[in-house]
Amino acid sequence: MSDPVFFVDALPRSGRFVMGGDEGHHASTVKRLRPGERLVLSDGDGGWAPAVVVSADGRGLAVDVGAHQYDAAPALSVTLVQALPKGERSDLAVDLATEAGVDAIVPWQASRCVARWDGGSGKAERGRQKWQRVAREAAKQSRRRRIPPVGALAGIDDVVRAITAAELALVLHEEGSVALGSVPLPTAGLVVLVVGPEGGVAPEEIERFEAAGARTVRLGAEVLRTSTAAAVALGALGVMTGRWP
Repeated sequence: MSDPVFFVDALPRSGRFVMGGDEGHHASTVKRLRPGERLVLSDGDGGWAPAVVVSADGRGLAVDVGAHQYDAAPALSVTLVQALPKGERSDLAVDLATEAGVDAIVPWQASRCVARWDGGSGKAERGRQKWQRVAREAAKQSRRRRIPPVGALAGIDDVVRAITAAELALVLHEEGSVALGSVPLPTAGLVVLVVGPEGGVAPEEIERFEAAGARTVRLGAEVLRTSTAAAVALGALGVMTGRWP
């Protein structure tokens, strides 16, 4: 099994380091790491260093930090534009997409969303921050060294701009006439993946997205929930593009 990953604001210098705070407490009390066990410290942006536990107590760990290393970002990155799911499936969508390797997440207030973040009083920012916390924990669970950033709440104009800027944009839709597996995929640049809400992407939204250059595609015969569709598509893209070596 690979070594567990813990995130720090900045990588410490090689040598002795005391990891306290929430991460130190989690490592010592929840994961119950003990002297001699190995772990990885990461800044969440590709930088990381191996470390070995020297001592542990309820407040944190003392570790010996090794040489700094860096995992470059993939040549082909995938940004998920995720329509807001309702209830607990909101967090599930972010969790699964992060575990499946998404590079960035944009919450989208689609016209058919039951959940609403656009009601003012800071709700959109609180929602974004919650998704960012979920992405951080999912990255740690899946032992990633990059935490996908969660962007500000997007409207349709924002999504159109993202599509225009991408090498390829894919809108998942059960009535898409083209299978994902038949779409030529780039080897570098940005892919934007758009996932609609429980009620589906509205016809007028599809029209605007296609006018901006997006391809409307289907994953398969089954109809997937909005909370799981992105993870399935990311898995397919990972194999088809070499993102999963």
